[in-house]
Amino acid sequence: MAIHSQCWTLDAGAHADQYVALYESFEALHLTQAGYRGRRLLRGSQDPTHFTNIRFFDAESDYDALVHHPDYEPHIEAMGRHLDLSRPPIKEVVEVVVNSDRAT
Repeated sequence: MAIHSQCWTLDAGAHADQYVALYESFEALHLTQAGYRGRRLLRGSQDPTHFTNIRFFDAESDYDALVHHPDYEPHIEAMGRHLDLSRPPIKEVVEVVVNSDRAT
């Protein structure tokens, strides 16, 4: 299963760069979670403030356990300081129905 979310940063420069840096540093916490299988951060080419985040887990309960980790919320809050909240983030739990991932 996967968690798919979208958000928009305050700008395509410093805020976007900081968002990406915080996203990268967030990997350490993800690696502590059983059932975590990886993630992808995609950035819009037409709108470089638009990001799509896809996180893969064995089960939704694995993701829920990560969300309840004491270090999760402070990191999310730090990332949120770089978001344009006039365009609220969108998040959805999705099921992987085809997997032919060869991306690097």
